[in-house]
Amino acid sequence: MKRCYFCKGFLSNERIRHVHQWGEKIVLFENLDVEKCTQCGEVFLSPETLEMIDRKTDEVLLKGSDFKSMTIPVVAVG
Repeated sequence: MKRCYFCKGFLSNERIRHVHQWGEKIVLFENLDVEKCTQCGEVFLSPETLEMIDRKTDEVLLKGSDFKSMTIPVVAVG
């Protein structure tokens, strides 16, 4: 098992929701496989996962692929 780069805690394999922002656009990834620190909660993405995020973001935002979408409220503070 690997250790966290920041706190040296142990990493565990988990599936998470990840919010990916590209400019003014946001893509929500569900069931993303990551390594997460059991001590501080830091999330680590593999190079393969990062490439998949880039590829899927490109498909959604540039090519207009048919993906599930949702509406979220935006609240301006201040």
